Amino acid sequence: MSQGPRAERLVIEFATGISWDALPTGVRAAAGRCLVDLVGVAAGGFGLPQATIVREHVLARGGEDSAAVWFTGRGAAAADAAWANATAIESLDAHDGHALTKGHAGVALLPGLLALYARKPDAPGTELLGSLVAGYELATRLGMALHATAPDYHSSGAWNAVAVAIAGAAALGGRGETLLHAAGIAEYFAPRGPMMRCIARPTMVKDSSGWGCRVGVEAAELALAGFTGAPAELVSGLLRRTGPHQGVGISQLWADLGTRWRIEEQYIKPYPVCRWAQPAVEAVLLLRRRHRIEPAAIASITVGSFAEAISLAVTQPADTEQAQYSLPFAVAAALQAGTLGVADVSGPALADPAIQKLASKVVLREVPAHSAGFPAVRRADAAIVLHDGTRLDVRDVGARGDPDVPLSQDEIDAKFSSLSQPLLGAAGTARLRQALARFLGKPARVSEFAEVLGRP
Repeated sequence: MSQGPRAERLVIEFATGISWDALPTGVRAAAGRCLVDLVGVAAGGFGLPQATIVREHVLARGGEDSAAVWFTGRGAAAADAAWANATAIESLDAHDGHALTKGHAGVALLPGLLALYARKPDAPGTELLGSLVAGYELATRLGMALHATAPDYHSSGAWNAVAVAIAGAAALGGRGETLLHAAGIAEYFAPRGPMMRCIARPTMVKDSSGWGCRVGVEAAELALAGFTGAPAELVSGLLRRTGPHQGVGISQLWADLGTRWRIEEQYIKPYPVCRWAQPAVEAVLLLRRRHRIEPAAIASITVGSFAEAISLAVTQPADTEQAQYSLPFAVAAALQAGTLGVADVSGPALADPAIQKLASKVVLREVPAHSAGFPAVRRADAAIVLHDGTRLDVRDVGARGDPDVPLSQDEIDAKFSSLSQPLLGAAGTARLRQALARFLGKPARVSEFAEVLGRP
């Protein structure tokens, strides 16, 4: 059997055969962590300009209101609601990701699947959770396959759209050729954004995951209605090519579906900035704590990291998009505050003269050894020189939140609270946390979960 049809068969069987109750305990725990983290990030990003513009645009369109637009008490057509909700997550660069995809799966999957499940609100919650796991497993492999075979570095919407389409169509009863058409439609229409362009000049187009989510929902609905799509090369054609991706042959990516669980490899971010900047943030915070550095005593800051991290070179960001993609600003804001949260990369902080002064002192340099390890390994060095001439160094620091250095449950809880409270208040955050815990502990109907997120 040729690799293409075999891969297609594996994908179809996996997407239609997954059962939440049969999943390993660790997989279910990882899905719960990702779900809660995504909801927290959506609440944290709700009021940012990118999310606000898309949400108001969607709500102004009117029409069908079958799916909830989160935290508004209002609804919209599935694709519109999915777009708005995914953009709320994407507007704040604090959501989960996977090193080898160089991007994000959950940001599109949870909003897309929940919007499609509005068609079957009485479905058991375990079904939604199983679809979410299936989506993560497909999306991660799709991202790895595309990076390994495409000549350009593309945005996450290029591949997470395809996973939304497959998992979403399967959730609504699609089988066989219908799932392949859903994948083909999504891959053909997906936004393959030139990611380095947005890194050089950050704007609200970001990682195109909001639009990718919308494409995935539309593709699933179209395929179920009989619309046909060109064959998805990520599921078949590209797999005929040989060539390793971080030691994994492309043809091997689908072979371990259901035995190797990529959802357990997702990282959880401690900070709301590009993952590439986070090793540098960890390095300077380590120096600050270890030596009790006062920001005013700093004369210069040198950061050495991999080439892609060094490309995050905006020094004086004008908006939160630029701040989230700025290594110098992230480092300066972290040194100034002793941590790094939403308030440090948005609003008045952007014009804070103390942060701006520190950011101007940051010098970036590429370290070839760190570049050689990317994307599987992301490391940074940092050197801070004080006005009295003292030099403080730390080397080879990674980002917390990876599977080998996971955030503690207390850290995850604190992140959720810090992101949710500005929108929901302490009491509202506590109610949301309790509702999520109840749903994950004993999943009820999908409609009950959607109702929790839809409350204003």
